[in-house]
Amino acid sequence: MSKTAVIYWSQTGNTEAMANAIAEGAGVSAVSVSDISAAEAAEYDTLVLGCPAMGAEELDDSEFDPFYQELKASLSGKNVAIFGSYDWGDGEWLRKWEADVKETGANFVEALQINLTPDDDGIAACKALGAKVAAL
Repeated sequence: MSKTAVIYWSQTGNTEAMANAIAEGAGVSAVSVSDISAAEAAEYDTLVLGCPAMGAEELDDSEFDPFYQELKASLSGKNVAIFGSYDWGDGEWLRKWEADVKETGANFVEALQINLTPDDDGIAACKALGAKVAAL
């Protein structure tokens, strides 16, 4: 069993709700990106990273993307899953992020996106992702 962290940034609370459900499924606590450094995150074997679609379908550039850019060099060989909520578009931000994670040499696990606030099915999908990463 690996050491797992669920790390997220949320503007409206939708991605935070996803993070909390994923963390519950994994048996860990979710951590806001503002409460952990990239160096601390690099100590985990499995990382579940969450950020909603912002702007023109991109990661938040105020806190999350700078954290992710610093963390990227440490992802090779780690299990990494990504998630986030969106309001418009078709998930381009998540596809670009997935490709970027794969380029680091990480063991990519899954990408999960939910439109706006997660409903019961969305929460169930989040918990299932948490259980999946906990089993790695």
